[in-house]
Amino acid sequence: MKRMHIHVSVDDLAASIRFYSAMFAAEPSVSKIDYAKWMLDDPRVNFAISQRGAKIGLDHLGIQVESEAELQEINQRLADAALPVTEQKGTACCYAESDKYWTVDPQGIPWEAFHSLSTIPVFGKGVASLIKIKTACCPPASQATKS
Repeated sequence: MKRMHIHVSVDDLAASIRFYSAMFAAEPSVSKIDYAKWMLDDPRVNFAISQRGAKIGLDHLGIQVESEAELQEINQRLADAALPVTEQKGTACCYAESDKYWTVDPQGIPWEAFHSLSTIPVFGKGVASLIKIKTACCPPASQATKS
């Protein structure tokens, strides 16, 4: 089953955690010094916020899947939409290791399709140069220049 993913960059993580916890009537399932995530079933969404120096507001949207087969299905949909797609296998981002496909919609909003493989103790390995970009929190280098 697929889950909608929304990632928002915030300027005050503590205040945002209070707000979204009240909004969702739930505490975050993941809470770090620079990141929080709610895995909600109603609505079925992976909602994440981070305070990492990115432009405040919508960071990116995505679809989280539960299997490699579902990830390939979403990748085919992106190909059918004639969007440029960049693949990331075994990437480390947002305290998780994942396989991902990134694209940018016609409005310039970054989208990711991803299958999380495991949790990791750091925001990301090897993404320090990507954290400063204006688009998504951990897009591949080929997407980092688009805004």
